[in-house]
Amino acid sequence: MTVQNWWRGAVIYQIYPRSFLDTNGDGVGDLPGILAKLDYIASLGVDAIWISPFFTSPMADFGYDIADFRGVDPLFGTLADFDRVLDKAHALGLKVMIDQVLSHCSAAHPWFTESRQNRDNPKADWFVWADAKPDGTPPNNWLSLFGGVAWTWEPRRGQYYLHNFLTSQPDLNFHNPQVRAAQLENLKFWLDRGVDGFRLDSINFPYHDALLRDNPPKPAALRTGRGFSADNPYAFQYHLYNNTQPENLGLLEDVRALLNRYPDAGALGEISSEDSLATTAEYCTPTRLHMGYSFELLTADSSANYIRSTIQALEAKLTEGWPCWAISNHDVQRAVTRWGGQHADDALAKQLIALVCSLRGSVCLYQGEELGLPEAEVPFDALQDPYGKAFWPNFKGRDGCRTPMPWDSSADAGFSSGAAWLPVPEAHRPRSVAAQEAAPTSVLHAARAFLQWRKAQPALVYGAIAFVPAPDNVLAFVRETDGQRLLAAFNLSDAAVQWAGYPGTDLLDVPGMSTAAIAAHTLHLPPRGVAISTLNGQD
Repeated sequence: MTVQNWWRGAVIYQIYPRSFLDTNGDGVGDLPGILAKLDYIASLGVDAIWISPFFTSPMADFGYDIADFRGVDPLFGTLADFDRVLDKAHALGLKVMIDQVLSHCSAAHPWFTESRQNRDNPKADWFVWADAKPDGTPPNNWLSLFGGVAWTWEPRRGQYYLHNFLTSQPDLNFHNPQVRAAQLENLKFWLDRGVDGFRLDSINFPYHDALLRDNPPKPAALRTGRGFSADNPYAFQYHLYNNTQPENLGLLEDVRALLNRYPDAGALGEISSEDSLATTAEYCTPTRLHMGYSFELLTADSSANYIRSTIQALEAKLTEGWPCWAISNHDVQRAVTRWGGQHADDALAKQLIALVCSLRGSVCLYQGEELGLPEAEVPFDALQDPYGKAFWPNFKGRDGCRTPMPWDSSADAGFSSGAAWLPVPEAHRPRSVAAQEAAPTSVLHAARAFLQWRKAQPALVYGAIAFVPAPDNVLAFVRETDGQRLLAAFNLSDAAVQWAGYPGTDLLDVPGMSTAAIAAHTLHLPPRGVAISTLNGQD
């Protein structure tokens, strides 16, 4: 087998620093906390970590509003702390990816502080400024994803500025080549420091339509946006002009050219557009991004038909690129609850890890997914997320998936000696790392065993994928490399399934998963069962 890039087929463990481990008692996780738990992460059998933003920030959007792209916020530690995380991760064989937010920054960034003063300063054209309409209203109908108009008035300039997210997250003007060059230099800073790649946040957002054309309205029946609630006015438009512009392709090519100067560095783009699958295929090519992921599997539909059709649609479009799949992250309800409801059991949690890690592509596993953590109920008076506060109670925001990582069953769950920034859910204490380490049949042991086993299955790591007909509620596909051909089947229901005429032969012992059996060419799949078998060259 030819040598593969590290990111191809990698399992990438996402760390949300605020909620991982607090070492100084201020109630917020930090870089020393990550350092302290790298051995635990390595023991899972993952290949890399992705650290969500730890940069200097007022924390209006908890780090995705950056005031210094090269600085570590004191809340998380120091640059020397980051270097220690990087060094230890590499010593443990883990690659390190960090978030980069190219499209916007914080209103507290010196660039914006200067730009907003007047129309003739050196940074005057570094942000998206526009005159009001004759009646004083904003220049067009663009909306913010976090609710309301995407334009805010700046009296010092007598103009509006664009913000696709919070008002405190002004959009940079990438039509200005100085902006593009400055952000590439910021990427270079971290590559020179030794990071192995980037997760590029909202990577289809850097460019806007220079003509500022209005977005067309979207019919009510089609207002099913991904990553935001259906009652958000953002869903009322086709977002044709405020993001995903043709000029963005040139930026991606510049990013790739920069990454190519560093041995095996990789870029993973987060893509949310009107046709995210088509955009992913367009963005993930040998001259642009290495990998891309969109929100298609971060929705509530967990049916076999939906998963199959989504993956097939991407595979048909993605002729040269490499996919990356995620079913949970820091922005959406945790998968165990989203796909299994309030009473989901451990069998589902185990199956979800096996399923997402058996698809063709790389995988992002969100912290706590290996514990089968359900979504937390966060009362309004404890809510921190500005998105949730704006849309309560119809949409409760993102805090339910951001609560502290439960390391043990103590009052603070081993997360902090102080008051945690979000409450520790009672339902998470029995699912703590310590509790599951002591239980041989736990989700944690199953996840660890499966991920270690997967490393020895080249078809699951690198192979092609082809779906096969299967009974209702069963997702089945073949993964194949030159030396291995596997048939994977997942019973996505809570009832046992019999698959007569099952084409597989020898069932592999899939560690940590429920036991399937073959008798008289019939596969017996228990509820939430997983079966992976060899095909020995047959169709």
